Amino acid sequence: MNLDIVLTLFLGLLGVFSGFLGGLLGIGGGIIVVPILIIVFGLESKIAVGTSLLMILFTALSGTVAYFRQRRIDWTVGLVAAVATVPGAAIGAYMTTFFNSRNLAIIFGFMLFFVAAGMTRRSERTTENPNASTMSDKTESAPKKRWARRLVDAKGRVFKYNARLIPALPLLFFGGLASGFLGIGGGLIVVPIFADFVGLPIHLAVATSMLTMIFTSISGVSTHIMLGDVRLDYAVPLIVGILLGAQGGARTARSVKSVTLERVFAVVVVVIGVILIVSRM
Repeated sequence: MNLDIVLTLFLGLLGVFSGFLGGLLGIGGGIIVVPILIIVFGLESKIAVGTSLLMILFTALSGTVAYFRQRRIDWTVGLVAAVATVPGAAIGAYMTTFFNSRNLAIIFGFMLFFVAAGMTRRSERTTENPNASTMSDKTESAPKKRWARRLVDAKGRVFKYNARLIPALPLLFFGGLASGFLGIGGGLIVVPIFADFVGLPIHLAVATSMLTMIFTSISGVSTHIMLGDVRLDYAVPLIVGILLGAQGGARTARSVKSVTLERVFAVVVVVIGVILIVSRM
């Protein structure tokens, strides 16, 4: 079989795998795709980052369409948040020019440790309180002086919450910065900010982060394209694969408890991080 065909098929399968995990766990595929593009395919780190961001743009578009149908996007919060993440992503993408491929790969490797810690923390929170997402819909414990919001989804479920968006804008800026610099999506950055700082129920935080990440990814990938850091021949099969995989992951998430999988995934991420760091030392 032609080597180019094998490469394309492998990239497509990588996209399917990353998309499946993204749909199942609510994370971006970049944390898997970027290190594999560096370790296995030997791409320069900044090219791996730029290519990943183009893939994530299409993931965000697909996710936004799905959540639009579910009516779980807080459009006002998502668009205001983008005001902070867009400049951050552009600056983060440009910052890659100041780091050589080796150092950028090592930084990404250490970042994976924080990803694993965050994933473990999320799984522990779910174990301790499996009804946390339902409880987050309540507003009794939230200060009344905050921005009262009300959203009704496609199934008639009412979400009432108090948003505190303005104080979270600096954090959202750094979320965009990390996206442009590391080529990762919003699942592990923007979602916790929306849920823990802005005050969105977790279901709405995941959905709204997809809308925000459309603009964040456009900003970051546009800068990477201008810098010549995007490989379309790698991006296209990844995009096709991740769109297919995300649909399967989203369907599986309805019937599978993700706590154990999150912990296993955290271990895998740590191993990838160690390999990435050691291979660049």
